[in-house]
Amino acid sequence: MDILHLVDRLEELLNESRPIPLTHSVVVDEDRVLEIIDQMRISIPDEVKKSQQVLAQRDRVMAQAQEEANRTLSMAKRRGEESLSRDTIVEAAHERAEQILDQARAEAEAMHFEADEYTVESLAALEDELTRLLNQTRNGITKISAEKQQLMPAENIEAPPELVREA
Repeated sequence: MDILHLVDRLEELLNESRPIPLTHSVVVDEDRVLEIIDQMRISIPDEVKKSQQVLAQRDRVMAQAQEEANRTLSMAKRRGEESLSRDTIVEAAHERAEQILDQARAEAEAMHFEADEYTVESLAALEDELTRLLNQTRNGITKISAEKQQLMPAENIEAPPELVREA
């Protein structure tokens, strides 16, 4: 039986009791009061048990909620750290890639400069060699032409056209 119902019945019993004149006292039916008190004694432990169960259930729910909140917070923290770690790694990789590209550009520029220097030196050496060969060839042609001129009479024989060189 509900404890509040029993309290209501006790109050009702007091209200229905006969008052003692000139006092604040009333005459009550002892058997009915004792019966309600016995029912209250029986009901109170049930009510207390129910309230203890409700409190225990509340504590379990609160503990589960706290555990879930801690687990969620821990997971979010771990994911945040992983994301931060990945971002740091990506940033470091980008920086390293930039360094490698800068180094490659510098090396390519140096190689281009060295290749240009080598080309200029090679072409200058080739020009010198060609000039030397051209001078030797001209000197040889001049010498042979001069020797031929001495051996051939000037009026009878003309030099073949391939040996005549225009100046």
